[in-house]
This record gives sequence, C-alpha cells and structure tokens, in this order.
Amino acid sequence: MPTTHEMVQLDAIDRAILRQLQVDARLSNVELAQRVHLSPSACLRRVRRLEEDGVIAQVVALLDPRAVGQAGTSFTIVNVERTTADTLARFEEAVRLEPRILDCYYVAGHNDYLIRFAYQDATDLENFHSEVLARLPGVQRSNSMLVLRTVKKTTALEL
Repeated sequence: MPTTHEMVQLDAIDRAILRQLQVDARLSNVELAQRVHLSPSACLRRVRRLEEDGVIAQVVALLDPRAVGQAGTSFTIVNVERTTADTLARFEEAVRLEPRILDCYYVAGHNDYLIRFAYQDATDLENFHSEVLARLPGVQRSNSMLVLRTVKKTTALEL
C-alpha cells in the first residue's frame, strides 16, 4: 500500500470508475462496469485495488443537515496561545475527540486552525462556543463566520 505521500498511478479507466463512484457510491458493480465499459469481474478487481491502495478512502452516506435539525453551518478561525508541539498536540487531540467538530484544518498565515461545525439554532451555537470551543486546550481566540447561503458544495475531486 502506498504511503500517504505517494501518489497512486491512475489510468483512464481508474479515473472513470472514481468519477462514477464520487457521484453515486451505491452503484452495483454490474452498473459501474457497464458505465466504464469493463466486465464486472475486471471492474471489481479495479475497485478493490483502488481501496487497497487507499485511493478510495471511505464510503459514506452524506446527510442533509437541515433534515437532521442542523440547518446552520459555522466556519471558525481558532488561534492558540503558543504554537509549540505540545500545545498543538493537545488541541488537536481534543478536536479529534469532539464529535460536533466536523472538520479541522491546521492552516498557514495569521491564524492557526479553521474549524467547521453544524448547529441547530442561536442557542445551540452559543452553547457550542461556551461548552466546546472555549474549553479546547490552548485556545486564545476564535472568530466564527456563519454561513448565510451555500453557493457550491461538493465532495468530488477533479480527476
């Protein structure tokens, strides 16, 4: 299996398989094979190889946040007190353990982290700030941006 820094060589058929699966991962192997012009057995071998190579990292169901009562989305910039290895490690471990934080990125520039989370309403947002964000180790300051409207959102990578 390639390391996380090693790019896997993909041919045109691999890319076609991946494009189809990014649109609908529930396709049957027979349907996928037809769409990429392969036999079902050859298609299944390729999909398994893509999984083993780590190209297909995970197959999930994407939920509609509104349908589960989390209509709000916030992107929050977080700055920590010090960017020492210990401070960053403690902060990152706490973030990994917090189920309400959907994404967390260590970023370059004037800020340290960018976090995304979903919330139900203003009270839920306030509770998240006071009960989650403020209690993360090493947090010095945070600044939230609330999404008013989503213009584009995709999980599909351009291949």
